[in-house]
Amino acid sequence: MKWDLWLERAKPLVPVIVIDDLEQAVPMAQALVDGGVRLLEVTLRTELGLDAIRLIKRDVPDAIVGVGTVTSARQLEDALNMGAEFAVSPGISQELLDCARNWGGPYLPGVATPSEVMQARQAGFRYQKFFPAAAAGGLDMLNAFAGPFHDVMFCPTGGIGGENYQQYLQADNVFAVGGSWLTPKEALSAQNWQAITALAIAS
Repeated sequence: MKWDLWLERAKPLVPVIVIDDLEQAVPMAQALVDGGVRLLEVTLRTELGLDAIRLIKRDVPDAIVGVGTVTSARQLEDALNMGAEFAVSPGISQELLDCARNWGGPYLPGVATPSEVMQARQAGFRYQKFFPAAAAGGLDMLNAFAGPFHDVMFCPTGGIGGENYQQYLQADNVFAVGGSWLTPKEALSAQNWQAITALAIAS
């Protein structure tokens, strides 16, 4: 699995990146990589997401660039055309599961319930995004998943920050955690790339 190979060379952290200014994309990505955080989830929450993926892929060769907030097969295909190496969705649909399976690359379907875990696993995806983690039960829910879904690994995202991410990483069925705390808005607004690198190093 690519996740295993990637995590041998990167921290188990996936910053959830929202791009409001395209000029920030490359220096922010480089700042994260300089701090040892290489798995970068660039979300499609703004119209700049696809262009940011293209620029980071081109200019930050040590970054492993993925696309997040994927809600349709068309979005997934567009992001792959821009160079995205992995994909993450906040939920699941049959359309997305089919498209991702046909692609065959690393895809994290978003799940919050046992039924969704089963649906994603039946489609062949044993690495999944647990979202919204805190609102959906947090560590208690992950511990509950561990019994019936011992072969599924999760990347919890949502309500996770610098104060609690280590607790999630200690769970046996967690392979990485995602969140936006590594790219605080105040650091981005000030273009304080050193602060972002320092956060990545400390995390």
